[in-house]
Amino acid sequence: MWPGAYNNGHQIVQSPGYIVLHSEMIHEARVIPLDGRPHLGADVRSWDGDSRGHWERDTLVVDTTNFNGKGWIATNAAAGWLRGIPQSEAAHTVERLTRVDQDTIQYEATIDDPNVYTSSWKVAFPLNRDERYRIFEYACHEGNHALENMLRLGAKQ
Repeated sequence: MWPGAYNNGHQIVQSPGYIVLHSEMIHEARVIPLDGRPHLGADVRSWDGDSRGHWERDTLVVDTTNFNGKGWIATNAAAGWLRGIPQSEAAHTVERLTRVDQDTIQYEATIDDPNVYTSSWKVAFPLNRDERYRIFEYACHEGNHALENMLRLGAKQ
């Protein structure tokens, strides 16, 4: 959900028992169960962790644990100074998404990682609806002549 220099589109889809947070950057889709199930066992770890959600009145709360410790707080290259801030297996995040009006969701995340930080910290920013915005497949090939040029150079050698 962290903003970068481009491809900041998000799509939120709700179905019975699940929320899907689909981010345009790197085409990530987090499927988050809302049925009260516990987190996976501590031996199951992943880059994005294990997310579980629930509603607190009009706020979606997403609790994420079980990170694999190989990632960063923000993974995309456009994340500026946030890229490279480490994340350990002890990382725990709590995200809160609250709709404040027809076109705005307030996003807030609390990050706790006792192996990296001396205390938890929080970030918040609005997610604004733009009806004209379309999320397209994430791909770095259109208009990118680097591969074509590399192949041309390889053929000459």
